[in-house]
Amino acid sequence: MTATETPTDLGEFLRTRRARLQPEDVGLVAYGTRRRVPGLRREELAQLAGVSITYYTRLEQGQSRNASDEVLDALARALRLSADEHAHLRNLARPGRAKPRAAERFERARPAMRQLIGAMTDVPAVVVGRRNEVLAWNPLGHALLAGQLDAQAPDRPDDRPNLSRLLFLDPHTRELYPRWETEARAQVAFLRLAAGRHQEDRQLAELIGELSMKSAQFATLWSGHPVHDCLYGRKEFHHPVVGRLELDFEALPLPEASGHRMLLFSAPPGSPAEAALRLLGSAVAGASGDALADRGSAVASG
Repeated sequence: MTATETPTDLGEFLRTRRARLQPEDVGLVAYGTRRRVPGLRREELAQLAGVSITYYTRLEQGQSRNASDEVLDALARALRLSADEHAHLRNLARPGRAKPRAAERFERARPAMRQLIGAMTDVPAVVVGRRNEVLAWNPLGHALLAGQLDAQAPDRPDDRPNLSRLLFLDPHTRELYPRWETEARAQVAFLRLAAGRHQEDRQLAELIGELSMKSAQFATLWSGHPVHDCLYGRKEFHHPVVGRLELDFEALPLPEASGHRMLLFSAPPGSPAEAALRLLGSAVAGASGDALADRGSAVASG
């Protein structure tokens, strides 16, 4: 048994995917009008995938850990899984492939990555780890996503920000997203995917446990087993300094096998959002200038 997923997770995932399909969706004839379970029955899915009902039942009950690629591919086709869901199915069915980490450590963004995002003065940029913890951000990224926090917090183990924790537990972050429910579903779907990929990660398991205990909305979303990795799109913000703005975003996986990603936000040229980002950048620069002036005054008076 691993830290983030249990044998029942595979069964629960398969059951949620069976429940969203009706026999007529996959070309089967539904006999009778009373069905004890929503969606496909086990025997119907087994028939579609070309496996025995006994074998499929054992797989769903977590009693079989040696399913072949062919069986998993057949189940993915029968259940009409997305690419992310298919990969998640393989991760849940093959927990033994996960390599235990030698020790938990305080991860950091590479110095060159910090240098790179620091040079992006007009683009909000944030580097996050596999658990959505903030490893580094540039001034504009900090001001956009969590200006209420200390800019140096990512460098401290005790209060390093985590974007998922902020979304569900921090009222300031909740107000930042007018479409909070959409953002919440996306965050949970990412964490489900991460939990399948990194089943040995104790800190990830602790984060999921904390959010499940402290947020009923997280617990409800988590129970639905959403799986999706949103790597690009558009996000709407209601920022306390510059008001409403819609920004395009890209989540770029970094080349090392660490699960780190770089989040970048931009606005179409000439758009109101571009003007709002410029205004936010000016506010950041002004605050930095005031801080430098205060520091200089303190030095002079000392």
